[in-house]
Amino acid sequence: MPVARITMRKIKDVLRLKLDTQLSHERIAASLGLSKGVVTKYVTLASAAQLDWPTIQGLDEADLQRRLLPAPAKHSDVALPDYGYVHQELRRKGMTLMLLWEEHAAQHPEQRTHKYSQFCEHYRQYARTLKRSMRQTHRAGEKLFVDFAGPTLGLNNGDRVHIFVASLGASSYTFACATPRESMMDWLNSISFALRFYGGVPQLIVPDNPRAMISAPDRYEPGTNETVADFARHYSTSVLPARPYHPQDKGKVESAVQVVERWIMMRLRNTRFNSIDDVNDSIRPLLDRLNNKNFQKMPGTRASCFTQIDAPALQPLPAQLWEFAVFKLVRVHIDQHIDFEGHRYSVPQALVSQQLEARVTAHAVEVLHRGQRVACHARNMQKGGYTTVAEHLSAAHRAHMEWTPERLIHWGETIGVATGRFVSKLLHMRRHPEHGYRACLGLFSLAKRYGKTRLEAACLLALELGVTKYSHVRDILANNRDQVSQQDATQWTSPEHEHVRGPSYYQ
Repeated sequence: MPVARITMRKIKDVLRLKLDTQLSHERIAASLGLSKGVVTKYVTLASAAQLDWPTIQGLDEADLQRRLLPAPAKHSDVALPDYGYVHQELRRKGMTLMLLWEEHAAQHPEQRTHKYSQFCEHYRQYARTLKRSMRQTHRAGEKLFVDFAGPTLGLNNGDRVHIFVASLGASSYTFACATPRESMMDWLNSISFALRFYGGVPQLIVPDNPRAMISAPDRYEPGTNETVADFARHYSTSVLPARPYHPQDKGKVESAVQVVERWIMMRLRNTRFNSIDDVNDSIRPLLDRLNNKNFQKMPGTRASCFTQIDAPALQPLPAQLWEFAVFKLVRVHIDQHIDFEGHRYSVPQALVSQQLEARVTAHAVEVLHRGQRVACHARNMQKGGYTTVAEHLSAAHRAHMEWTPERLIHWGETIGVATGRFVSKLLHMRRHPEHGYRACLGLFSLAKRYGKTRLEAACLLALELGVTKYSHVRDILANNRDQVSQQDATQWTSPEHEHVRGPSYYQ
C-alpha cells in the first residue's frame, strides 16, 4: 500500500521542534508519528539550505517548499525510460528494477536520468495504469494457466464441444482447442496438446478446482488424484490448483478466456461443424491471428513476447508422449494373478496376498509395488481370461502350465485303457479342457496312494456306472468297491427276516 506524502505543515513542525525546541530526532518522530529517517531527512535539507527557525517561521508553505526542496527536473532535461519495456522485462526470471535502472543510465551517459527511487516510483505509477491482470508479476516459464471457456460450439449431430484455453503467465501466449467434454481425460489431454504447442514445459500448471482433477479441494493444501500426479511426474512439472473462490489467482487465464470468447468463438458462433477436428481446424488460424496481434499498452505481441521471454525459460518436453492412465489398488490372489475388469494378469509369486497398485493405460497394465514396477502386460479386454508370464509362477504352477489335454490322456493310457478313457471324458465334458486339469491332477494323486492297478479298476467301474467326476473314482477307492467282483455281486441273497417279504411277494 503506498505511503501518504508528508505535508509541508508537518515538515514545518519537524523543523520547529528541532531548531526551536532542540528535541531529539527520536522524540520528534514519536510526537509527530514519523520515522527517525524522515526527521533526519528534512533536518538535513534545512541545514543544506542554510535555514534557521526564524527564517522558516516567516515563510509560507509554498516558499518553504521552494527553499527546502529542489525543483524537479523538467522532462525535457531527463532521459525518460520506456516503462512498457521495463514492465515486460521484469517478467524475466531473475530480473530486477535495479538492473533495469542501471542499464537505462548506461544507455544515456550524457543525459540526466532519474535516481533509482524516482525510477521505481514512476514505474509504479505506470503499472497502476494497466489492467489488474497485467500488474501481476509473472516470471518467465513459471506458470501455465488453464481453464475452459463458458460458451460451447455446436456440431451438426446436435452435440456441443467445449473449448479449452491455456495462457503462459509472462507472455500471455494463448492456446485453445476443442474437447468433447470436461472430464479428467479431456483436461489432461488438452494440457498435453498445449505443452506440445508451446514446445516446452513450465514449472507450474495452474487450473481451477475442477472435480475431474482435484481429489481434495482445499484453500491451503489442495490434493490432486493419482492420474494428475502421474501426468505431472511425466512432464517434470507441478499442478497447483487455484484457491477456491479466488479468481484473481488465475486472472491471466480469465483474461485469456475472455479474449478467446471474443476473438475466436464469436467468429465461429454461427458455424456448424461435422467433428471436433473441424472445430480445431477453424480455431487454428484465428488463434495464430490473436497471438500476433499487437498489445495496446505495451510493445510487441503475444508471439514475440513468447519467443523472447517464455520460450527460452521452458523445460524441454520428454521424449515420450504421455498416455492417459488410471490407477487402482489391487490384491494378488493365491493363483498369483491380479484382477482388472474381469481379466487376470500374473505377478511374481512372492507378492501373493499383498496389495499392489495397477497403472492402466489403453494398451498396457503396469503393476507397481511401492512405486517399483514388478509386472507389465499388454492390456486384454477378454473377461474371464488370463495373461500369464511363466517366470512369475512357482515351480508347481509352471509345471501345471506345461500340461496339455494330449499329455494327460497319454498318461492315463499308460495306466490302462479305462483310465485313458476316463481322463478323456474329464477333459472334454467341460467347457474348456483346462477346467479338467485339476481333476486329472487328483487322479495322479490317487495312483500314488492306491496304486495303478486299483485306479484302473476304479475307472472301469466308474465308466460302467456312467459317472465322470474325480470324486466318484475317489469314493470307489475309499470304499474298496473296486475290489468287489461282479460275480460276488450277482450271488448275493437277501437274509431271512420277518420284516423282509422277499421276491416272491411281488409275484
